[in-house]
Amino acid sequence: MASIVAAGTICSSSKVLLGSNNGTAASASLAQYNGLRPVENMQMAPAVKKPNGFISTSAPKCRKIIKAVASPTVSAPKREKDPKKRIVITGMGLVSVFGSDIDTFYSKLLEGESGISLIDRFDASNFSVRFGGQIRDFSSKGYIDGKNDRRLDDCWRYCLVGGKKALENANLGPQVLETMDRTRIGVVVGTGMGGLTAFSNGVEALIQKGHKKITPFFIPYSITNMGSALLAIDTGLMGPNYSISTACATANYCFYAAANHIRRGEADIIVAGGTEAAIMPTGIGGFIACRALSQRNDDPKRASRPWDKDRDGFVMGEGSGVLVMESLDHAMKRGANIIAEYLGGAVTCDAHHMTDPRSDGLGVSSCISKSLEDAGVSPEEVNYVNAHATSTLAGDLAEVNAIKKIFKNTSEIKMNGTKSMIGHGLGAAGGLEAIASIKAITTGWLHPTINQENLEFDVTIDTVPNVKKKHEVNVAISNSFGFGGHNSVVVFAPFSP
Repeated sequence: MASIVAAGTICSSSKVLLGSNNGTAASASLAQYNGLRPVENMQMAPAVKKPNGFISTSAPKCRKIIKAVASPTVSAPKREKDPKKRIVITGMGLVSVFGSDIDTFYSKLLEGESGISLIDRFDASNFSVRFGGQIRDFSSKGYIDGKNDRRLDDCWRYCLVGGKKALENANLGPQVLETMDRTRIGVVVGTGMGGLTAFSNGVEALIQKGHKKITPFFIPYSITNMGSALLAIDTGLMGPNYSISTACATANYCFYAAANHIRRGEADIIVAGGTEAAIMPTGIGGFIACRALSQRNDDPKRASRPWDKDRDGFVMGEGSGVLVMESLDHAMKRGANIIAEYLGGAVTCDAHHMTDPRSDGLGVSSCISKSLEDAGVSPEEVNYVNAHATSTLAGDLAEVNAIKKIFKNTSEIKMNGTKSMIGHGLGAAGGLEAIASIKAITTGWLHPTINQENLEFDVTIDTVPNVKKKHEVNVAISNSFGFGGHNSVVVFAPFSP
């Protein structure tokens, strides 16, 4: 693994003015820090090394540059052998633009079908972006009672259906759960945005009608922890329960946290993943303001095009993706069907900027390196990457450069972008992509990255362009990165006793 040495600082003449009363100044500064495009006008400043090993500089408000220096590997990596600490996947559940059936979801991906269309959930005619991966014909019948279903924000409806389907898939229905020690079963399902519709409706009621007209469900259905809480309330799961909100890295953070609860002996099973429902006026309008979305309104299905030279931003998606993660020991004792194995993961931070990735890719490359160390896997064993690949100008190439730093020989690696077909599910993205990664393992087929027409010159890894490919996955990694510089990588493999 690489050791880390601070090597200098970066100063920027641009500033982000948060909380400023001067709207013009704030707007101008945010334009300078465009989340899609590389930050420019940066200069190097001399660094001074102090006796304690830290780096300081006389220039005010400067950002440290950190460089990775390779250190020799002490020993070959070793995978976990203790069945109480090995983590297996015994159930999967989702809600997606292609429906709520996992086989249908993956079949659509393999076909290269785009789920992106014009938004009709609200009147988007005056928005500069009028399309997304909107879910239609969603049904919660059999999973949420009618009274609660009418009250719930879609974010929690997707969570409950995806979570309960995962439990069903793991043969952990209500009757089975009643026979188990549910204090040993937890829920860690996160969201980047929370109950955004509930929050927006509450604010609208306050402004238009006054505080007495705010529904009592305003706060409970807005806060980000409610998905995990509601799923536990419905199923009686009393183990570790909370949500994580790290923007688009959320679901992978939840998988990583869930695995560590099991490894520490605090739980036998954790239901983990992500959920999101941000295709509504505030969500679309907010990301338009960030200048993050593609504006290809005339051709929505071709808008999400990771690594293509003509990409112009990401496409909003929604849904949920949930895994049942279980200790191997517990799964074998109850005779569970084991789908795949979670080998490890890692989380890091760029410590760089609110929306822009580090140009040197260190945050991402160190996260990949740490995930492989946690998994007991060498880089040479990895032959599939489900990339974050959002279709943004800066992000796509930063991720590829980080991948190439870790995997010196990429000739045997395949890399694809699920978001090219379903859009960017924000907090749910990692959950949906984990399921896509696991289906790649179990089927031996990789779905294509669609809209690959004019590939960036620096992308020398096989992106499975436009047509599915047969590929026996040895070890897969799934990447998710979020605003704030949050990086997360999880590692999956075929289960071998």
